[in-house]
Amino acid sequence: MATAAAASASEAEAEPKAGPKAEGEEAEAKEARTRRKVLSRAVAAATYKTVGPEWDQQEEGVSESDGDEEYAMASSAESSPGEYEWEYDEEEKNQLEIERLEEQLSINVYDYNCHVDLIRLLRLEGELTKVRMARQKMSEIFPLTEELWLEWLHDEISMALDGLDREHVYDLFEKAVKDYICPNIWLEYGQYSVGGIGQKGGLEKVRSVFERALSSVGLHMTKGLAIWEAYREFESAIVEAARPIAGFLSPFDREQTFDSQLEKVHSLFRRQLAIPLYDMEATFAEYEEWSEDPIPESVIQNYNKALQQLEKYKPYEETLLQAEAPRLAEYQAYIDFEMKIGDPARIQLIFERALVENCLVPDLWIRYSQYLDRQLKVKDLVLSVHSRAVRNCPWTVALWSRYLLAMERHGVDHRVISVTFEKALSAGFIQATDYVEIWQAYLDYLRRRVDFKQDSSKELEELRSAFARALEYLKQEVEERFSESGDPSCLIMQNWARIEARLCSNMQKARELWDSIMTKGNAKYANMWLEYYNLERAHGDTQHCRKALHRAVQCTSDYPEHVCEVLLTMERTEGTLEDWDIAVQKTETRLARVNEQRIKAAEKEAALAQQEEEKVEQRKRARAEKKALKKKKKTRGSDKSKADEDDEKEWGDDEEEQPSKRRRVENSVPPAGEAELGPEADPGLSGSSAPAAAEPPSEQKEQRAAARRRDVPRVLHDSSKDGVTVFVSNLPYGLREPAATLRPLFEACGDVVEVRPIFSNRGDFRGYCYVEFKEEAVALRALELDRQTVEGRPMFVSPCVDKSKNPDFKVFRYSTALEKHKLFVSGLPFSCTKEELEEICKVHGTVKDIRLVTNRAGKPKGLAYVEYENESQASQAVLKMDGMTIKENVIKVAISNPPQRKAPEKPEARKAPGVAMVPRQIYGARGKGRTQLSLLPRALQRPSATAAQAENGPAPPPAATEVPKMSNADFAKLLLRK
Repeated sequence: MATAAAASASEAEAEPKAGPKAEGEEAEAKEARTRRKVLSRAVAAATYKTVGPEWDQQEEGVSESDGDEEYAMASSAESSPGEYEWEYDEEEKNQLEIERLEEQLSINVYDYNCHVDLIRLLRLEGELTKVRMARQKMSEIFPLTEELWLEWLHDEISMALDGLDREHVYDLFEKAVKDYICPNIWLEYGQYSVGGIGQKGGLEKVRSVFERALSSVGLHMTKGLAIWEAYREFESAIVEAARPIAGFLSPFDREQTFDSQLEKVHSLFRRQLAIPLYDMEATFAEYEEWSEDPIPESVIQNYNKALQQLEKYKPYEETLLQAEAPRLAEYQAYIDFEMKIGDPARIQLIFERALVENCLVPDLWIRYSQYLDRQLKVKDLVLSVHSRAVRNCPWTVALWSRYLLAMERHGVDHRVISVTFEKALSAGFIQATDYVEIWQAYLDYLRRRVDFKQDSSKELEELRSAFARALEYLKQEVEERFSESGDPSCLIMQNWARIEARLCSNMQKARELWDSIMTKGNAKYANMWLEYYNLERAHGDTQHCRKALHRAVQCTSDYPEHVCEVLLTMERTEGTLEDWDIAVQKTETRLARVNEQRIKAAEKEAALAQQEEEKVEQRKRARAEKKALKKKKKTRGSDKSKADEDDEKEWGDDEEEQPSKRRRVENSVPPAGEAELGPEADPGLSGSSAPAAAEPPSEQKEQRAAARRRDVPRVLHDSSKDGVTVFVSNLPYGLREPAATLRPLFEACGDVVEVRPIFSNRGDFRGYCYVEFKEEAVALRALELDRQTVEGRPMFVSPCVDKSKNPDFKVFRYSTALEKHKLFVSGLPFSCTKEELEEICKVHGTVKDIRLVTNRAGKPKGLAYVEYENESQASQAVLKMDGMTIKENVIKVAISNPPQRKAPEKPEARKAPGVAMVPRQIYGARGKGRTQLSLLPRALQRPSATAAQAENGPAPPPAATEVPKMSNADFAKLLLRK
């Protein structure tokens, strides 16, 4: 059959070749060359069927492809030489590209696109062995997508001829279903296993595959239906095959074979109808038609319950269907919904569905693995997810650290954990600190393996060698790659020193490590010396403590006062008089030198600031001189043109003078004499033909603003009632009804007469108001509501005092001077609360108060002030908390010392003698508008004498000359002049 088909195809294709070349001849030749490749023949022959005789037809496809190969060879022999050369060039080009890709992968095996391109070219060239090897290497490093797995599986299925090949395909299916949740691959797996039903254990294999598929994707609301139907069709086919002989069986045999098989189908229907799936109604109708007996009531109840659940899930499924990939936000909302319900199977399924499209999102893997670690705690499932996470996002160190912890938690062999750690080192992290983090995780694991009750053990030696290797690795590999140290504070060496001192009682090794730490640029930090001092204090002796503090006094540059205080405190309690004298002398000498250095630095900074101010002043003077020069030139040109006009005619053409009388400059004084003319001097312009032009735009704005002010009710305050009134400020500006919001708060103190909120001219709430009570005692009680929160913002309640009559009254203001017992914290995450910050700060001393700084809208600014009981606690907190990480934010901590604000410069200071006054900016006829273009005709824009004089000083009063009147027609002629 295959040979005949190939022959007929050959005859059909030979006819157009007999004559001139047809348009599709080139495409046919290309197809023939492609069929000549072994792997391409296999793909073309892969019309893969699943059951019995149809599988034999697939085997016939091999001979059919052989016939195609013979035809391809014959047709290629008839090809023209030019076509053959083109084919050779194309193959040579592909081979060169394959060699380039292989070389690139030898350099960087984590190049995903390079793997994909190599597999594509090898598959095109028919290199079956190399394709398998390339796919195998890629699958060991990366999880493969559904498309890559299906392509690989179809190629292998088409080439499978015997039982060994079938087992190889089974192994590939097992690997494929572990990478991602893929309903299509499970469906292919089930259908392919049906083809081996005739082999030993084939029936059990099919049922095992389908049951595992249902456990994996049977709950998938949109794609799980195909798995259920395929499984039911398989079991139903067995029922139909056994039905003809069921009547000839004995009752016992019928019960063991036919009836039990019939019950399997019933069970599948009932299980499926109890799960919320799309198109459930059709499945229920099919069950009613198929079942010979009425459907049990319990099945109907489960079906109705599943329908109700489906209605809850539909909004999330429809949102996914309408959104575009990768739909991370939609999946996150779906995950939150499932987490509230708490069904582990469904939670696992929605995570797996989300990861198919968002496999490169580390946070999603972290959330999934965290749920499994804390809730399910199933070893195989947990380790599988962690393994897939690091394969998808190998650059994320947090995933590797969690993987190592999970392996240790579930008792994985030490060699396996070590191999995993080595893979993490070669994963290619993007920051130097990532390597420090993974080394710390591995060293912590090795430390937990050691039994420190023994003097020496294999685990302890392995830990010490790992510490030494970590330091060498960070120095050789990380610093060369990133040109920076990933561990500037030497955290790994500090950890090693603590282990040697506390657990191994080896202070000599700990001191050697701390000497190395200090030589790496850490000797200038007080917190490093105090850490070493505390270690010596706990596990060393007084002599080394004193030596460490003496060195600290000499080397510390950030907080020398604190180090000096610690040294004096130690000598006061433990030292001799000689030790005390030496300590006092050293600390005084050091602090004097530090103060001298600080004074010099402050002088240098002040000099630089003064130089910068002088440069700014020079630039300002240069700009002012330049503007004055430009104005002087304009004034000369204006005077010259005016003189020419006076020579030709003196007050002869009043149409040039009239517009200048109408010109107004914003924020300027009108020229002398202009106000004396009054409206009577220009009766022609006051006619009804141009009433709008007589009103400048600035006056129109003032009228509109006045109209708005009239709409806003004014709040009058009676100063005689100050005793029964409180002033409330710092309220949220977004309060829609301030009076209604505040009245219940203050009514708790007593009877409220009135709440008077203050509004702006536009009607916006200005954030403060007056609250009047009936009695003065109630107003005093209301002051206790100070700092109470109103819509997330502290409310300030203060007495109502007229400052003009009581100038000595002081309003509460936060201190702007140096406060040694108070800390200024910056860089806080906006989500950090006062309680969370207090938990962190109270470790270092007694916290008296914490104030989170907010903006005018009450939103946090990431700043805070922390007040301790004394200066010593505040200094210790600075050393411990500065550089701490809170919710992935690195904070900065310092003693509260706000910079001094410069007092506003008084107007008299700017009017120094000898300094030329810079003329005020003169705007155009339209004022300081969005554009300075004037819509008046050019003929009316000539500057008049009074306007020119107004720019340079007061103008002399004009001569008493009678201005001739102009009619509306004359004014219209002026406007129409070109």
